[in-house]
Amino acid sequence: MAGGNEKSAKALKEVWRRAENSLCADCGKPDPDWASSTLGVFICLSCSGIHRNIPSISKVKSLKMDHWDDAQVKFLAHHGNAVTKATYEAHIPIYYYQPTYNDCQVLREQWIRAKYERKEFTEPGKQLPYSDGVKEGILWKRGRDNGQFLPRKFLLSEREGCLKYFTKQDAKEPKVIIKIDVINATFQPVKIGNPNGLQITYLKDNKTRNIFVYHENGKEVVDWFNAIRSVQFHYLKVAFPIASDNELKSRLTRNFLKEGYMEKTGPKQKEAFKRRWFTLDHRRLMYFKDPLDAFAKGEVFVGSRENGYSVQKGLPLGTQGNFSWHYGLTIVTPDREYLFTCETEADQLDWITAFTSVINQPMIPQEYASKCLDVVSFPS
Repeated sequence: MAGGNEKSAKALKEVWRRAENSLCADCGKPDPDWASSTLGVFICLSCSGIHRNIPSISKVKSLKMDHWDDAQVKFLAHHGNAVTKATYEAHIPIYYYQPTYNDCQVLREQWIRAKYERKEFTEPGKQLPYSDGVKEGILWKRGRDNGQFLPRKFLLSEREGCLKYFTKQDAKEPKVIIKIDVINATFQPVKIGNPNGLQITYLKDNKTRNIFVYHENGKEVVDWFNAIRSVQFHYLKVAFPIASDNELKSRLTRNFLKEGYMEKTGPKQKEAFKRRWFTLDHRRLMYFKDPLDAFAKGEVFVGSRENGYSVQKGLPLGTQGNFSWHYGLTIVTPDREYLFTCETEADQLDWITAFTSVINQPMIPQEYASKCLDVVSFPS
C-alpha cells in the first residue's frame, strides 16, 4: 500500500478495514480497492472508472498503488461509506432500482451520477424526472418483422395505468396499450446490441410479447426504466393497500434468472435436437428461434419440487434424437419430461443451478393460477 509515511499508511489501512467500507459504496462489490478523495467513499475498480468521468465531483485514487497524504486519509476517516451514503442516499424512492456489480454500465453510471452529480436523493420530496406519474417521449423501437430500429412515441400514464406506443408522433390512436401490471423491463445491452438497450415484456393473450428499445441518452433510458417502476409501485399501492413497501418493491421489474442457447427436442423425444435461445423468467421457461423474436415459440411452467417438478443432470437412457451438444439436462414435470443439451459443462451447471433455485421455492396462490393459464408445451 502506498502512503505518505508509515503512520499515514497505517491509518489508511485501518479506515479501509472498517466493516462499512468492505463493499463498494456504489455497486456492493466486495473488497473495493479504490476510493474517492473528494467524496470519501470506497469503491471498486469498475465504479472508479465511472467516477473518473465526472472529475468535477470525484477524484479517485488506488488504495494500493497511489500516494495518500495525511489530510486525504483524515478525510476518508471522517467520511467513509456509511457517512457518505447517509448524505447522498438519504431519500431514495422505494421503487428506484439500485444496481449491483452484476448490472450493466448504463444503470451503474446513471446511479452514480444521480447520487453525486445530480444529488437526486439528498432532499425529501424532491421532484424527480421519473416520479410524477406520466412520461412521454421518443424511444427507438425494433420492428417486429424487419428488425429495424425506428423512433416511436411512448406514453406512460399512472392515471390510466398503462404504457402506450404510437407508430407516428402525431398519431391519435396508439399501436399498443400495455397494462402496467403485466409489464416487465430489463436492460439487455448485449442482446440488443446497444449500450442503452432495454427489453420491455408483457403478457398478451397469456403469451409473453417482447419489445426492444433504446435511447441515445443513458439518463433518458434509465429515467424511463424507473418511471415504469414508479407507476407500477403506485398501482400496487392501490391494488394491495395492506402490503408493505418492501413486498410491493419485490413485485416490480425483475431481471431474468438465466438466458442463453440450448438444444431441445420435441415431445416424442425422438426428433432431432434444435438450437434455440432460452429465457428463464422466474417460473416461465420460454424459447425463441432468435434472441430478438417478439414472441416465444413455446413456454413451459416450472413449478416447485413439492408439486412434482425437478431438474436432473443428463438425458434419459436411450434418448434417440440426434444432438450435437453433449451436456444434457432433463426437466421433470407432472405431465412429461423436457430434454435439453448445452454446449459446455459450465452452461449445463449454470442452467441446473437456475432451475433448482426456482424449483426449490414454494409456489404461491397466484402462481397456481398462472400455471393453469400460461402453460404452452414445446412443439417439436
